[in-house]
Amino acid sequence: MNKRDVMELRRRFKKDNCTISRLAGCYVDAYKNKLLTFNENFLNLPEDEFYKYMDLAKKTLGGTIGNNLLELEFPGEEEEPGGRQQFYMGLKSSDLKNEDLLERLYDLVIENYTHTGNYLILVFKDTYDIMSRTSDNMKLDESEEVYEYILVSICPVDLSKPGLGYREDENRIGSRIRDWIVGAPETGFLFPAFNDRGADIHRVDYYIRDAKDSHPEFIEEVLGCGVRRTATELKQTFQAIVRSAYGQDEDKARVVLSDISESIGNRVEELRADADMGVTSGAPIVLDDRVICEILDENDVKGAPAQTIRDICHDEFADETPLLETLVNEKELEKGRQEKRERELVKENARLKEILSVTNADGGVIVKVDPSVEGRISSRIIDDQKFVLIPVADDETLVINGHETVI
Repeated sequence: MNKRDVMELRRRFKKDNCTISRLAGCYVDAYKNKLLTFNENFLNLPEDEFYKYMDLAKKTLGGTIGNNLLELEFPGEEEEPGGRQQFYMGLKSSDLKNEDLLERLYDLVIENYTHTGNYLILVFKDTYDIMSRTSDNMKLDESEEVYEYILVSICPVDLSKPGLGYREDENRIGSRIRDWIVGAPETGFLFPAFNDRGADIHRVDYYIRDAKDSHPEFIEEVLGCGVRRTATELKQTFQAIVRSAYGQDEDKARVVLSDISESIGNRVEELRADADMGVTSGAPIVLDDRVICEILDENDVKGAPAQTIRDICHDEFADETPLLETLVNEKELEKGRQEKRERELVKENARLKEILSVTNADGGVIVKVDPSVEGRISSRIIDDQKFVLIPVADDETLVINGHETVI
């Protein structure tokens, strides 16, 4: 699935474009009890409910690809009779009219989905008559493929916040009645996957609202696919590896991680610039063994820490190699650069203090200058602190205690 595929499907969740035929659902409490199940003709829903359900479906295809949307592949055994892929093929083909298959889906989710509190399982069935497109992306009035799919959304259901409100029946201000509110989907999936404007029955498009937790138990047990981490999880794993190489020395780990992140960010920016100029194809760079070694060398990370980082990264990312561009973001880079500037200023201030703090026995400061400069020396009070000002021209060199100083 690419961004264009996602947007094509999301645009369908509007009143004029919607062809969702059926909606089934199961409301589950915090103790994994089924409180309610329903199965309805979607187009017969009251208008206000129709739009709210359609919005939940649309949000199940939200976020960014690789972080909130993951494309998962069924292993061979799951495409055999009794496997998950075969089960979802049957559920789709039934048009959600087979209650036994729906109950099996609900049971799979309830048994394997980790969630504190109540939640609602929604299952949408849709048939999309895909129109052909010309090379300039204009639609043709000719069907290219019929894409039948199911979309599953799992939404938290929480009590509304307590507060005061107008009690119309009593004509007074009193405690507001608290309702159970269906929230935006936390997770969900689309089957078959939508790739290159067509169905891919060998894959499923998986949605996670919180990119910090991909719910691996859901991926393995409900979908029957191999675990795959989000870009955020891969970034957090890499950062944890760098920190672990420095043990309890958190300050050193933070500095090294900031420097490494800056190196990665520079590489990503160079790649994008080259791609814009047509110098390269713009193919993404991955954090493989070679790139890790180069980045460590650039930042003078050597010895045991370097070996630890190389070894753990090699094992940790053997099956999932992160893209460099997913390991950093602009906000983190700017924060790291600001911290680096502050560290450099602290070092420079310390250096200047060292070369200027030549004191005599009385505690005064001794500064030796050429007699030709004496007439230009002045003093000034700045923030209640007295300073001696020595003007320096562009072509003059300032030497303090034998050290040439750049101003």
